[in-house]
Amino acid sequence: MTIKTNYQVHFYDTDTMGVVHHSNYIRWFEIGRVEYLRNINVDLNEMMADGILFPITKVEAQFHSPAHFDDILEIETTATALTKAKMEFEYKVFRRGEDKVLVTGFTQNVFTNKETGKITRLPDKFYELMK
Repeated sequence: MTIKTNYQVHFYDTDTMGVVHHSNYIRWFEIGRVEYLRNINVDLNEMMADGILFPITKVEAQFHSPAHFDDILEIETTATALTKAKMEFEYKVFRRGEDKVLVTGFTQNVFTNKETGKITRLPDKFYELMK
């Protein structure tokens, strides 16, 4: 399943060259990931209240073409692994209405126990939504 999320580039997202600063794509990957999880009814607040955290352990981005101020971007998010131990997602960012890929990316999160910081298994009540 792929979830599409729109984002309009703000002036503060750009650098002195007038293009989106590369670090913003990592934030937009997160926007896509959170929307993906919302769409499958995973409540991240509930997960955190239950003592489950999900830090990023790997992030990758490949830049193909720049985005600019006021562009409306479409972030496509696809889960590649939703297991009891981790979440992995792939991303494609487009300028809305165009087929050209601006950025591709990947993230991995692992589930950890809030108190111990150690990797833990995701409880069934969350995993059942992700299967």
